[in-house]
This record gives sequence, structure tokens and C-alpha cells, in this order.
Amino acid sequence: MKLGLIINPMAGIGGRVGLKGSDGREIVDQALAQGAQPGAGARTLLALQKLADVIKQPVLTVTGVMGADVLERAGIAHEIVMQTGRDTTASDTRDAVLKLCEKNIDLLLFAGGDGTARNVLDALNETGQAESLPVVGIPSGCKIHSAVYAVTPSQAGELVALLEQGAPLVVKPAEVMDLDEQAYREGEVSTSCYGYLLVPVDDIRMQAMKQGGLNHEEMALQDIAADVVEHMEDNVLYFIGAGTTTAAVMDELGLENSLLGIDVVLNRELVASDVDEKAMLDLLADNPDKIAKIIVTAIGGQGHIFGRGNQQFSPIVIAKVGSRNIIVIATNEKLRSLQGRPLLLDTGSAELDKKLSGMKQIVTGFEQRTLYKLS
Repeated sequence: MKLGLIINPMAGIGGRVGLKGSDGREIVDQALAQGAQPGAGARTLLALQKLADVIKQPVLTVTGVMGADVLERAGIAHEIVMQTGRDTTASDTRDAVLKLCEKNIDLLLFAGGDGTARNVLDALNETGQAESLPVVGIPSGCKIHSAVYAVTPSQAGELVALLEQGAPLVVKPAEVMDLDEQAYREGEVSTSCYGYLLVPVDDIRMQAMKQGGLNHEEMALQDIAADVVEHMEDNVLYFIGAGTTTAAVMDELGLENSLLGIDVVLNRELVASDVDEKAMLDLLADNPDKIAKIIVTAIGGQGHIFGRGNQQFSPIVIAKVGSRNIIVIATNEKLRSLQGRPLLLDTGSAELDKKLSGMKQIVTGFEQRTLYKLS
């Protein structure tokens, strides 16, 4: 199989510092100024480690941080189709796709988020191959609504390894979503379908498109929120994650909510809004005598509780809080929408994901718990 690889090295860089996206040079520069570190290369390496022993011919890629550097670290032979600098842009992604298509690749493996998927789609539309060239996305962005990505980087590698070893390749069109990042930063989720890319059919390794909330769940959300508030303890720091389900908890407390950020509550009072990784670590360091707890929900349709839209909850933050102090809340409707698939962990640390995996009591109503698998 002739495989092409492209990495958007700045994908997801705004996540840990609470910028809720990485689209545009201005946001990337702001993230770097706040101390953010690129992570797409490391996530790509996790995928490539699943491929190193099965790849039969050189991977076609771009120089430096867009591909070659990580392939060298993985010990995988590669062939350069395009030169680029370290400060890459969306146009570099587009140009790389065009160059790879000239080489008649069989499958495109790319690392990024929704913006990268749109760049890939634009380029494939330009070549006329959007409906014929299969792709697999390595999830590396802040919020990934599109259904062209694997559930985790390792599963992206597993899927490509299966294809390399001759597994049948059944493909289907999957949605590439367009999210208004500016509206997202202001607390509004505005998405539309940008188009479709071909992806392998694999209900285990490929993620579903994110689903929006359902109006008829309002009563269930109120019950969940009432339960969480009822059980809140004094002198405990609560890091309340993003989403409409967790927003119901803030509404029950009568507190302002950033909706798509992380808010901090102590003794039922808001002590910080829309915090990033550093702010949470500072709060933990400043309050060493206090227990901290994380309240998160699952993304509807996908099932992620960490790693999509809440990268502020870094492996360091989660480890300091402790696995026993993670509270997962979700309506039964949201769990049913997963059709038996587990809730998903993609913290950025395979070791931490493994530690958090297993059966977990999910708060699904007032004084109601549902035992559900995390994986």
C-alpha cells in the first residue's frame, strides 16, 4: 500500500491554554506566547508505532515537522514529496495533499483537527479525488466534530496496519464539520457539514460525528445537576468541564458558566472561569490541603470524556486530581446513543488512559447511577 502522511504540527496547540481552537496564525501565536507546546507530532508517533513492523514501502511525506521528523523517530523509511519550513500554514497542508496525489497514494494518513480535515477536503476536491481517496485522521485538534478521525492516535495506527496487512478495505463517506471558532470561544456551538471524505468502515476504531444536545433531555439534565449539587462537599475544588450537561450543574448552583471552558467552584461559589491547564495546576498548588474533583460529561455520539474540547484537563492535572475524584455525568439517552460502545479516553497519555479504563459509575439522574465501561 502506498501511504501518504501529513501532520499539522500546530493542531490542538490552543487546547491546554484554554483557547478552544488553533485555527489561524494569530491564535497559534497567542498559544505559543502562553507557553503552549505543539503535540501533534507526539500523537502521530503513537499511531506510527503501530505501523513500524508492518510497513512494506517508504511512506510519502513532507520534510520536517509535517512528517519526516516523526517518521525518523518511528524508524520508518520515507520519501519526501515536498519541502517546507517550520512555520507551516493551511496552504502547506493543501500543497502537500496535491503533491501526494500526484504520486498516486492509496491512502492518506493525516494528523490535525476539524480545520485540517477541511484543508484536506479542499485539496482533494481540487484534484477530483475527494470521492475516491480513502483517508484516516489522527485526532490532534482541540475539538473534533468530524467523523474522519480515529478514536485515538493508536487506533488510527492499528487501522492502517490492518489495511497494510491486507484486511478488506470497505469505505464510506464521513462528515467533515465546519465549526465557527470565534462563536465557539464566545460560548456558542455553530456547526455545519462542510463536505465528505472517504474513511474505512470500522465502528470500533473510527469515531462518530459529534451530536448536539436534545431538548427533551432538559428534565434529565436538571435531575443530574440536582444530584451533583446535592453531593458537593465543602472545601473541595470542583473543576467543571465543558458542555451543556455540565452547564446544567452551574445553572443549578446559580453561577455563571463559560459553557465551552473549565470553571472552578469552591463551597458552591465560582472562584475562576474558563481556566487553562496552568491555572488549574496553580490552584492545586495553592490549595494543597484541599481535595479536588473533576466533573465531565461525554460527547454525544462520540463518547469521549477526555481529549475532545477539554485538553485543559491534561494528564498532569488528571493525575494530581486522582482517578477516584473524577465524576462523569451523562443522560441515559446519551449513553444509549453510543449503542454499547464504551466511553472514550484520549488524555494524551496511554498509561493514564489504561489506568482510568474499566467500569465506572456514571451519574445519570437524581440518586441514579449507571455502570458503564470506560476505554
